[in-house]
Amino acid sequence: MDEAETPRITIHEVARRAGVSHQTVSRYFRHNEGLKPETRKKIDLVVQELNYRPNLVARSMRTRRTNRLAITLPVSSYLWPVRLLRAASAVAHAEGFQLEVVSVEGDPRARVERILELAGSGQVEGILSLTPLEFDHAASPVPVVVTGGYDDKLRGVSELADASPIQEIIEYLASLGHRVFFHIAGAQSWTSARNRKLVYEQTIERLGLTSYGVALGDWSPQSGHDAVRGLPDGCGVTAIVAVNDHVAMGAVRGAFSRGWRVPGDVSVFGWDDEELGRFATPSLSTVAVDREVQGREAMARLIAEVRGEPEPPPSARSINRVIVRETAGPPPA
Repeated sequence: MDEAETPRITIHEVARRAGVSHQTVSRYFRHNEGLKPETRKKIDLVVQELNYRPNLVARSMRTRRTNRLAITLPVSSYLWPVRLLRAASAVAHAEGFQLEVVSVEGDPRARVERILELAGSGQVEGILSLTPLEFDHAASPVPVVVTGGYDDKLRGVSELADASPIQEIIEYLASLGHRVFFHIAGAQSWTSARNRKLVYEQTIERLGLTSYGVALGDWSPQSGHDAVRGLPDGCGVTAIVAVNDHVAMGAVRGAFSRGWRVPGDVSVFGWDDEELGRFATPSLSTVAVDREVQGREAMARLIAEVRGEPEPPPSARSINRVIVRETAGPPPA
């Protein structure tokens, strides 16, 4: 018999080989925690041996339930929000759902059409969108929840664009004695970059400090390096506030290449708490952004809607936290 004629493995065959009923195998695929560990182990072995996957479409036609959710996001040239996706996925799996991440092409109107098409396909019970959607939610046969944390190009907005920690950073550095500051900004097409630049300028003015200026960068380490290398000798800058950790690490390297000590001659702050910055020498002072809490809360809202349960209350704390490490210290005497 050739491959094309190989009969499809059914749930009944899995049950026969595992020595259990087909209802038990069905419970296994619904992530039912009531199964005994030894029963689950027997089914695990058979499923792996046969590389069996349940026919979710057929199941959904019978039961109107698929135990599947989707996260939709636009095709983007920027980095995907991996930490948010990982946290949302963990919540979905813990609640017994399978999760698909769907990249949707086109302009906002085309994306709405694609998402409504997915909602009506019968393959998912709910959709979490990472970008704004303008449509009548009553037109969707399944719940659609929008996070509100990103724009239609996956750039951070709303809570992700909160720049208030810049104020805390400058106040902390000023308390150490710093008086002349320099800001290396990100691309101004991003709301978060514009907000950080604005709060920087407002805080410097409010505290009566001196800003040597703002260098408009592009989020890259090279832009941080070039900005610091471009500072004239004797400029008096002792504190650099960078728009993110990549720019900050470039700034640190630029300072070293000039013979400046960090933090002995100049202190540097980044943003994002990238893992590499924690293990750099010196370790990078930064702002930690809890993107995981956004993923967890958004997925919890979606699951509550799917189940017809009350919406869980949001976290009361800010997702941003200033972390002082080795790149921040008093200015030179």
